[in-house]
Amino acid sequence: MARVTIIGGGPGGYEAALVAQQLGAEVTVVDRDGLGGSAVLTDCVPSKTLIATSELMSDMTLARDLGINFRDHHGDPATELYADLELVNKRVKSLALAQSSDIESRLTRRGIRIVKGTGRIDADKRQVIATRAQDDTEEAIENDAVLIATGARPRVLPTAQPDGERILTWEQVYDLDELPSHMIVVGSGVTGVEFANAYLNLGSQVTLVSSRDRVLPGEDADAATVLQDVLERQGMNILSKSRMESVTRSGDVVTVKLTDGREVTGSHCVLALGSIPNTEGLGLEEAGIELDEGGFIRTDKVSRTSAYGVYAAGDCTGGFMLASTAAMAGRIAMRHFLGDAVIPMDLKEVAANVFTSPEIATVGYSQAQVDSGEVVADTLRLDLKGNPRAKMQGISDGFVKLISRPGTGVVIGGVVVGPRASELIHPIALAVSTGLTVDQIANTFTVYPSISGSTAEVARRLHHVE
Repeated sequence: MARVTIIGGGPGGYEAALVAQQLGAEVTVVDRDGLGGSAVLTDCVPSKTLIATSELMSDMTLARDLGINFRDHHGDPATELYADLELVNKRVKSLALAQSSDIESRLTRRGIRIVKGTGRIDADKRQVIATRAQDDTEEAIENDAVLIATGARPRVLPTAQPDGERILTWEQVYDLDELPSHMIVVGSGVTGVEFANAYLNLGSQVTLVSSRDRVLPGEDADAATVLQDVLERQGMNILSKSRMESVTRSGDVVTVKLTDGREVTGSHCVLALGSIPNTEGLGLEEAGIELDEGGFIRTDKVSRTSAYGVYAAGDCTGGFMLASTAAMAGRIAMRHFLGDAVIPMDLKEVAANVFTSPEIATVGYSQAQVDSGEVVADTLRLDLKGNPRAKMQGISDGFVKLISRPGTGVVIGGVVVGPRASELIHPIALAVSTGLTVDQIANTFTVYPSISGSTAEVARRLHHVE
């Protein structure tokens, strides 16, 4: 029986453990923080739970437009909505802990051994030295293969040190018991924009500090423009081309100093400055495992590192830092090592989503790659404001865009901007991964009325007549 040791219990680790056990391996997971890792305990699950609450607040603002009003118990009109952040965060943390417990129970039922503590690779790679959290005792775990899935943590700067109360990383916001009166978010990437949008919807005044000329510089430019227009229309103060120099606190006031000398004051600040891989103290260099300049582990398309028998998955490898890609990389690693059929990771098939209002979902080649000449393709965008279901629901912002090969019409990319774009991107992702054409999408029945009908309409308009 092959022996597999996994260091890290996040999506890359626990999904790999389940596959390895299914394929007959003896599996040990060494986990420091709790099964599910940061994705479940401090990042993806908590943040999307908070965002789900904020989305409901946002949806309620449309109620009057749809003919719905509220009355208090005296019959007078009720005009004010508010979020009890203490209760919101209590629910957030409860759901995260419950999800972590469910994952641990699932692994235990499958006979997967869990060691609570930290692990490092012995120089000969035949052992993982686990240090137990409860008493700091060490155990040498014999193995035939190792998977490293230790994740990453928020990046902080010497001039912007979080205190866990007013200056916060995105992992610390769930201890707030009152809604910030003025939240300053530093960083306009996905994490920064998601939190800025969430607190805006919950009722905070929000200032977003962006070093670029628009939010979400790494996303589709059309999509980012739509989102920025919505955020500014809703009252968010976006400081474009503004770089943070320092963040300080004096009592209940937080001051963000910009490099051009301006200062922004608020009640709280969230730092969204990127991530640092958790690759220190693992014995990687001694084991001959290569890291890139940022400290991330280098892997190939089947999750192998430069050391024989050692694989890596998830945020500690950089790239698409998503729970979905971490889980897939972990599964691929175990299938490869244990001789099962395996399909190497293809990042062009990764569907990603920005959980804002509206959401932005993408897959495959981008508009930027088409515009730069990297790929030759036809693109077409159709705004949702003409969609009958969107009109019924009061949706006025968003679009569907398809990117296809000229001549053949094979779909190689797509973008959806709108409510629940994370759900609407799936048929486009299927088209990209299986090589479907725009005609095949156009000739597939859709429900009328539906938002997904816009995807079929874009496909029809991309039909190429010789």
